[in-house]
Amino acid sequence: MSETASNVVKGGSFLLSQASPDQVFTPEDLSEEQRMIGSTAREFSEKVLARLHEIEQDKPFHSRPLLRELGELGLLGLEIPEEYGGMGLDKVTATVATEEYSRAGSFAITIGAHTGIGSLPIVYFGTPEQKAKYLPKLATGEWVAAYALTEPNAGSDALGARTTARLSEDGKYWILNGTKQWITNAGFADVFVVYAKVDGEKFSAFIVERNFPGVSIGPEEKKMGLHASSTCSLILEDAKVPVENLLGEIGKGHVIAFNILNIGRWKLGAGTVGSSKMVLATSIEYAKTRKQFGKPIAELRAIQQKLADMAVRTYVTESMGYRTAGLLDSSLSDLDPNADMREVGKRLEEYAMECSIMKVFGSEAFDFVADEGVQIHGGYGFMDEYAVSMAYRDSRINRIFEGTNEINRLLIPGTLVRRAMKGQLPIMQAMAGLQDELMSLTPYEESDEPLAQELFMIDRARKVFLMLAGLGVQKYQMALEHEQELLLGVADIAIEIYAMESAVLRALKAVKRGQPGLKVEMATVYCQEAFERIAATARTLLPAVEEDGDTLRTQLSMLRRLTRYTPANTVALKRKIAERLLEKGDYVC
Repeated sequence: MSETASNVVKGGSFLLSQASPDQVFTPEDLSEEQRMIGSTAREFSEKVLARLHEIEQDKPFHSRPLLRELGELGLLGLEIPEEYGGMGLDKVTATVATEEYSRAGSFAITIGAHTGIGSLPIVYFGTPEQKAKYLPKLATGEWVAAYALTEPNAGSDALGARTTARLSEDGKYWILNGTKQWITNAGFADVFVVYAKVDGEKFSAFIVERNFPGVSIGPEEKKMGLHASSTCSLILEDAKVPVENLLGEIGKGHVIAFNILNIGRWKLGAGTVGSSKMVLATSIEYAKTRKQFGKPIAELRAIQQKLADMAVRTYVTESMGYRTAGLLDSSLSDLDPNADMREVGKRLEEYAMECSIMKVFGSEAFDFVADEGVQIHGGYGFMDEYAVSMAYRDSRINRIFEGTNEINRLLIPGTLVRRAMKGQLPIMQAMAGLQDELMSLTPYEESDEPLAQELFMIDRARKVFLMLAGLGVQKYQMALEHEQELLLGVADIAIEIYAMESAVLRALKAVKRGQPGLKVEMATVYCQEAFERIAATARTLLPAVEEDGDTLRTQLSMLRRLTRYTPANTVALKRKIAERLLEKGDYVC
């Protein structure tokens, strides 16, 4: 099992108080067993990558044998309990494997859909009989799983689904009618987790086998990217699903759908780390061999800056991913395997905000890395024969998968307000007490301690968040949900705070162990640049929540005090980072 947080922390509490380095899990904490699993996953991914073109041409023919091979290695059952043929391992171990799988190009989507959103609904919400029937086959790869939620008229609005379920006259079957769209693995999946409304009203989940009467599959979609993954429609025409295949309870499908999506969002973000590392390594290699103006372009400061920026984003995403995995483990480690779905849902929902943050940040960080990778390759990056062009195409879907980034951004303040109203997180009290704190602000005092100013900046960023969110709540109250520009901006600040803190705490933990590497430099660069973005976001939004001229000027003056800092020499720091990257020829932190 992994080393999890030393004590369970409340989801969203990073916005109110400073965690300690000992409370976060970092990649440096991985056990030897976890590293070996990661190594096995990487070897498999590299083999798949070498055959990716074949897989793209004939997905069903190649995908099933490859999944069976993964099953033989035990890697399809990492999160499936041992009693059902899996390994019963934790989320940190799943993170290691997910990161390495992402090196397999778009075949990683096939793996992720099977091991994550396809299998986990049964792992967490299935009856003992359902688990015994399906999980052993899913763990070995004998059967392939898929997740069927999206419909032509119901994407981010999952509860707007039109697929229906009614009980047959003899009471033996659920009769399902509807079409599910863009279902990953549908071309060869054996079992689908399908969402439908019982009697057209009660949103519920069902386990649907491919060979059930009334089940058919549409043709393969032609996509911008992800050419090695199967994407088809699932068509249900009076599909007969045995009554015992109801998953969870009637009308409680949202508990399954949304909480499995929480896991999916975290995994998506974690997976972008491996993809980013691969693009970075490819770009370093190209920069060292491509010559312009009589020398390798790797010697150009502009190229070095790009490489450093790519590495910094990768480091921060990696830090956030393992921190979030550790938090999830702290919530799930003592979960009774026979707990009812409400308890399971509560545990999975605890870090919903962090999972949304992970999804948004990871997908946008990989987009940045892939885009810069193409730019470093120049015209060659636009050619199909170069792997970086494939990464660029494949990366774009991540901002749409598992709920669009806009929806996930809106979920962050929405979750926060909901928890505040239930008394689960003292965010309202923090907002109320902020005014006294703002009146007694003291400037940063120089310190020789590593990252002292960055910790100070994170604390000030929290105050900016509370000030802006508090003004929004005060002005709009129950109508706040309609002020989406404000909510998106507040979410961006929350995302930056979690990113900054994750990067800094990992670096401080490494310093304490005497193995800082480049972590202090990377954390410094990121915090300095993120703090500027936070200040800019707040300056843009303050006039939207404070229309009185005098009061607005007072608030802007307070914002300037909150965001005052002494800039570090990030140019020099990035040169140092780039030097080490070029020396190693790969990601290093």
